[in-house]
Amino acid sequence: MSDSIFSLISRIRSLEGEIGEIVDRRVSEFLEFNSKSDKEWFSELCFCILTANSSAELGIKIQSSVGEGFLTLPRNRLEEELRKAGHRFWRKRAEFIINARKYANIKEIVLERIEVGGVFGAREWLVRDVKGLGYKEASHFLRNVGYLDVAILDRHILALMAQHGMIEVPRTMTRRRYLEIEQKFLELSEMAGMKPGVLDLYMWYMKTGRVLK
Repeated sequence: MSDSIFSLISRIRSLEGEIGEIVDRRVSEFLEFNSKSDKEWFSELCFCILTANSSAELGIKIQSSVGEGFLTLPRNRLEEELRKAGHRFWRKRAEFIINARKYANIKEIVLERIEVGGVFGAREWLVRDVKGLGYKEASHFLRNVGYLDVAILDRHILALMAQHGMIEVPRTMTRRRYLEIEQKFLELSEMAGMKPGVLDLYMWYMKTGRVLK
């Protein structure tokens, strides 16, 4: 373990006393999705579609305002809601959400995929079949519905990993590159003694000062 990585892990562990209770509450919210409905899972799927090339804050704002409209609003109304909320890609994101409605029973589908191919197999299905989801967004969704073994490699996490000499931030994120960097993140999570989806919350806090979802 390099001195820089040792320093990163020490900083993360020191944060447990500072924000550990907040992180634990957030993780509990993720795990509670096991008992939630397809409708609530679909809302979380739409949240993750909205965060691509945008922000978690805006996704949360839209998720709160649109509510069940993710499943019911006609396309023009949904586009208008996203546009009013300030989403830069309001037309395309509305298109992705409308297309995703064919998977309104998303909880049932994902649980079946996990049973057959595990969490990473379910992620492959999400990336392949749900338009608007890349590996980062699919991982985000799975983590938020209670599966903590995947890495959400957003720009904050990549920057922190690069800062500590673990990676070079790629210009384009291919599937192969995502999986290579994810492996390094999984090794870091093992060294830190945390699930990847929990480590993400601590590292995200280090870059933003917030614990969101």
